[in-house]
Amino acid sequence: MPRKKKAEKYLYKNIVSMKVTDMELEILNRHAATAGLSRSAYLRELFLSNEIHVHYEIVADMKILRDILKEYGKIGSNLNQIARYFNTGGERSLAMEEEIRHCIADLFDLREEVLKLAGETDGNS
Repeated sequence: MPRKKKAEKYLYKNIVSMKVTDMELEILNRHAATAGLSRSAYLRELFLSNEIHVHYEIVADMKILRDILKEYGKIGSNLNQIARYFNTGGERSLAMEEEIRHCIADLFDLREEVLKLAGETDGNS
């Protein structure tokens, strides 16, 4: 079966060559692979548009993040129960109450940091 002919704008008839060191070739290969392009396509894109947009996909193990958030929730729940005990007539200690409030605030701060690290997801883990 004969090959399909490419459209005229995709026919590359001219060859441009240049010499590079092993290190430069490695850098070129790495950049092209990161961009998801062949070397030729990478160089063509680079000199035609002067910039290449590379999209990095950051993958997070959402199960681990969910487990961490569950643990934060359990700790916060326990602290709330202790605080409730003190608020309903348990033996009061001003220093203990302040420490509990501080711990709860820290837990909420940690939870927000974890959520920021997780970033927004579009339903794909």
